[in-house]
Amino acid sequence: MRRVEHVMGFPVSLRVDDPDVPDGPADAVFAWLREVDRRFSPFREDSEVSRYGRGELPAAALSADLAEVLALGEEFRRATGGAFDVRLPGRGLDPCAVVKGWSVQRAAELLTGAGLRRFCLNAGGDVAVSGGPWRVGVRHPGHADRLCAVLEVSDGGVATSARYERGDHILDGRTGRPATGLDSLTVVAPTLTEADAVATAAFALGEEGVAWAAAREGCEVFAVLPGGRVLRTPGVPVAA
Repeated sequence: MRRVEHVMGFPVSLRVDDPDVPDGPADAVFAWLREVDRRFSPFREDSEVSRYGRGELPAAALSADLAEVLALGEEFRRATGGAFDVRLPGRGLDPCAVVKGWSVQRAAELLTGAGLRRFCLNAGGDVAVSGGPWRVGVRHPGHADRLCAVLEVSDGGVATSARYERGDHILDGRTGRPATGLDSLTVVAPTLTEADAVATAAFALGEEGVAWAAAREGCEVFAVLPGGRVLRTPGVPVAA
């Protein structure tokens, strides 16, 4: 079964290789992601995130989901000394760097909870897989039509933070300036929640973020620095 929808501002594709796949689990995945967009988008005036950011909701009234997202954001803010922050000057509350991986991981858990075992869920280039091996390409930061690595992942998440799609959009929360010390950084982790947040946080840290991400339990890192130099951890699952 294959299905693609545009949700949260990017294409989300689902491939399930189990036999006799019903429509229900896929319907649940895309319904959940649409719900996440409604509730957590900082670009929607009526979302829970926007209302909380404007001070219209007290902390005690937050949903358990948003409280979890904000707790993850605070965890990574502290771990990076403020380089990663969901509250940046001029932007207000914007937890997108946590929400994407967290919500897609939840979607993957809906699939496993429905008994599906072999699937690939790709959300704008960040991927949650199960029952592999699956091959995941890492785009060359300087050439849109080329790969600089192909990873082979059986279960877990793969996320990349980079400058090539949206320019210098990741800010170093310590300075408020764009993070430009890396061209791209890919993280492989047991969950997409971890992979996505670690990739963004490490990118915000700059070159020092490679060692920081590599030190986190279960994380493997593939980074491309300006000029083309590559740094990677020994356990990066590069395909033969």
